[in-house]
Amino acid sequence: MTSARSDHSATPGQSPPRAGLKEWLGLAVLALPAMLIVMDMTVLHLAVPHLSSDLAPTGSQLLWITDIYGFMVAGFLITMGNLGDRIGRRRLLLAGACAFAAASVVAAYATGPEALIAARALLGLAGATLMPSTLSLLRVMFLDERQRTIAISAWMMCFTVGASIGPLVGGVTLEHFWWGSVFLIGVPVMVLLLVLGPVLLPEYRAPSAGRLDLTSSLLSLAAVLPAVYGIKQITRDGPGVLPVLALGVGAVAGVVFLRRQRRLEDPFIDLRLFGEPRFRVSLGALATLSFVMFGINLFIVQSLQLVHGLSPLEAGLWILPGSLGGVIGTVAAITALRWVRPAYVMAAVLAVAALGALLVSQAGRTDFALLVTGLAVMASGISPALNLGTDMVVSSAPADRAGAASAVSETSNEFGGALGLAVLGSIGTAVYRTQVEENTPSGTPADAAGPAADTLAKALSAAEGLPRELGDRLVDLSRDAFSDGLTVIALVSSFLVALSAVLVATTLRHLRPGTDQDQAHDGETTAEGRTTDTLAS
Repeated sequence: MTSARSDHSATPGQSPPRAGLKEWLGLAVLALPAMLIVMDMTVLHLAVPHLSSDLAPTGSQLLWITDIYGFMVAGFLITMGNLGDRIGRRRLLLAGACAFAAASVVAAYATGPEALIAARALLGLAGATLMPSTLSLLRVMFLDERQRTIAISAWMMCFTVGASIGPLVGGVTLEHFWWGSVFLIGVPVMVLLLVLGPVLLPEYRAPSAGRLDLTSSLLSLAAVLPAVYGIKQITRDGPGVLPVLALGVGAVAGVVFLRRQRRLEDPFIDLRLFGEPRFRVSLGALATLSFVMFGINLFIVQSLQLVHGLSPLEAGLWILPGSLGGVIGTVAAITALRWVRPAYVMAAVLAVAALGALLVSQAGRTDFALLVTGLAVMASGISPALNLGTDMVVSSAPADRAGAASAVSETSNEFGGALGLAVLGSIGTAVYRTQVEENTPSGTPADAAGPAADTLAKALSAAEGLPRELGDRLVDLSRDAFSDGLTVIALVSSFLVALSAVLVATTLRHLRPGTDQDQAHDGETTAEGRTTDTLAS
């Protein structure tokens, strides 16, 4: 027996129904997989030395062990978002949780590199079902716009919490157990989701959705997987025939995919969504933030450890104020939405993030206090901007397209992050190499000068084998060069985020505080003669 209620049951002038205790408890359940996905990414890096000594993977196998999870998540997000809209988002979420738990056990007890790579691939596939399912369920659980903003912000904060506690939980686990234990952390979480999900979460599927178009699914994979692979390979090894070819294949497949979507009656991605300014501009802002975050954070973490001499634990502790600032910034932004237009609130937090990046650019090598202050200010703006942007993307799509919209949002984040590592990483590395090559101290042996111009870590290692005075000069040069690279990256990041703030403020200024855009969707779908929502439980 099923019951249904419409997402658009409120008539014009009436407020939509507000969520009750069951929905808020359901949010707590949906927060679990969000936190776990990020933790699973972070704890593996801690386990790499241990599993390397046990499984003895080749260099290529080790790269696949670390990368295959992200490849699978990025490649299957769009397919899984659409699948959830068709078969039921709760059903897909619970199936993904079951698969994630099973794959975690297989990974924990893998006896060889090949088995671990296969298990990590399955984990990525399962992870691709969790992310769009949880976000799109929030779209229909919280119909009141203010409550939905709070719910999505809380869900997004779980990613920050997972990233913060992941290294701590993984470190404690590895201190007492074998490397495979880090994969078992997620099993009880998935079991809890499987137990509580059917009780607290509603089932939802789009009533007008047709069959899953397998051709579109294959084309989306052919577009995303080669593109992500090509970007990551260029980031790691520089341009080459294979990564450039992969980018070309991905681009061609992407064009074919988009052309097919225009012809389908029930497409994977409704391209009309990109005509909605709130969807288009917010999606661009999210991609820009991911671009900046991944690129600049890579250099900041290295700067804390290799320039300022902090241990990994100390570096992690100095990053924590940024996490706290993100929570405070999110609460302040949500509160401001009561009186201030959403575009202006988002533009304000983007401006804070731009200011933080500007502070980082002025820190140089010696001003540690300014560096960590800039990092905290930047995080205080980026976190609420991500939360508000995600809410805008999901809310701008009709409820029956929320799964696909969520998948597009997550995919844009994946691409933004990969491009940030490639572009900003290349810029910072170019600045570093140029300065080291042009100013290498005279008398430095070639076998030390070559590695020193490659990375800062290699420069510090090479300096240990040189006479004290010469080694100190090489260390000073390489640290100054790395700090200059971070300065350039931070300036570029500040400009891009500031530009996003201006675009958001000018393009979305028509959105009013507390406005529920769902009624606009209701009018659109009524004109088409179809119902956009069905909630069944």
